[in-house]
Amino acid sequence: MDAQATSSDSDPKARIRDFIRTEILESPDEALDDSTPLISDGIMNSLSTLKLVSFLEESFDIQLAAHEISVEYLDSVDQIAEFVAEKQGA
Repeated sequence: MDAQATSSDSDPKARIRDFIRTEILESPDEALDDSTPLISDGIMNSLSTLKLVSFLEESFDIQLAAHEISVEYLDSVDQIAEFVAEKQGA
């Protein structure tokens, strides 16, 4: 059980998915996979997008420029995880 928690903590994609599931979705049981369009399908609005940005900046020690807060970078868990890795220089 601890190994699973550690794996989730060290896996950025899992951390992002968990945050979206618990803090943004209306129901944690709502269908969400890593390619689900979050902004373009209306799952996230401007307020929830800012909440996500705050989480990303604090959790991954990155800064997002205004032009990066867009559907181009933040529309799915896959896109967000890839973007975070790029921002971290990975």
